[in-house]
Amino acid sequence: MKKILEVVGFVLFVAGVSGVVHEVTGWLPQFFGFVRILDSLDFLKGRELYTNIVLAVVGVAVMASADRFRRI
Repeated sequence: MKKILEVVGFVLFVAGVSGVVHEVTGWLPQFFGFVRILDSLDFLKGRELYTNIVLAVVGVAVMASADRFRRI
């Protein structure tokens, strides 16, 4: 369970950071096509930068919470 949470958290973190870099500079393609997922959600239109920041923070939180589980 710990490794799964670490991997999921890392993927979310990398997706968020690459999305922030993409929104700020416009030259880095988004990680794993998250841009298509975010573009398909109408309530997130115009809030892509904030969404990617939250995605990165959630990734860090998931990785930090992985330490709460003992290795099985």
